[in-house]
Amino acid sequence: MELIINNLSKTYSNGIRALDTIFLEIPTGMFGLLGPNGAGKSTLMRTLATLQEADSGAITLGDLDLLKQKNEIRQVLGYLPQQFGLYPKISAEVLLNHLAVLKGITNKNERKELVAALLHKTNLYDVRNLNLSGFSGGMKQRFGIAQALINNPKLLIVDEPTAGLDPLERNRFYNVLSELGENTVVILSTHIVDDVKELCTNMAIINQGQVLLKGEPLKLIDELYGKVYKKTITKHELEDYKQNYQVISETLFLGKPIIHILSEVDPRNGFSPIAADLEDVYFSQILSNTHPKVII
Repeated sequence: MELIINNLSKTYSNGIRALDTIFLEIPTGMFGLLGPNGAGKSTLMRTLATLQEADSGAITLGDLDLLKQKNEIRQVLGYLPQQFGLYPKISAEVLLNHLAVLKGITNKNERKELVAALLHKTNLYDVRNLNLSGFSGGMKQRFGIAQALINNPKLLIVDEPTAGLDPLERNRFYNVLSELGENTVVILSTHIVDDVKELCTNMAIINQGQVLLKGEPLKLIDELYGKVYKKTITKHELEDYKQNYQVISETLFLGKPIIHILSEVDPRNGFSPIAADLEDVYFSQILSNTHPKVII
């Protein structure tokens, strides 16, 4: 099954063009939608989740028209929004059982087996009787995945799932997500490059409502082969280097900036060639397409 987004556009009443003729073909598997905060990712996710109307364009999931057959889409849709509420004084097992009833699973034995299976899949079975108020941020996110999988979705949308998680919880969440892409279109919307690098076989970079780049992460990295250089400089030199080179990222090591630049030729002047990574791909696109504009 394939999700096809064709010429999708959305402009808010305040004049902000949040989506600008978006075109994407997303196959079964893990797909990363990478972009900074305010890039238009959440607008696109809400539209795909049938929570918001588009102004123009078309979206199909297999034979289903997502913009016209919303009820049919919701039957095969799983959605984990960026922020979601949980009843704090209810256990994970009880709430998951209740949500399964709401999604139409009325057979008690079937529902019991499903709830147990989902709690095992998300590594929450051992804490199934713990009230949700006692869950860590990562445990809540894994519960969010469990509820999103109740109806065995064909399309799973996960919006900024690892923001605020510590490294251990992030790795646990990666393990859960990595198992889901075999028979499902999974869209992972994030501003964290590592999320896409760890999980996704296909990706797109979005900013200011437009798709800047799309493809397989490894192939996109290969396109920067021999074009990325680094140098350690002093803080007072940073602005001069930004004026004279295409600086795509900067980090600090022992208090000194290390800059990465993009250059078609060897810049010399103390720069060393380095192997590009996905962060270099991401920042090279974002920084070359940044304009003063805010998108929800």
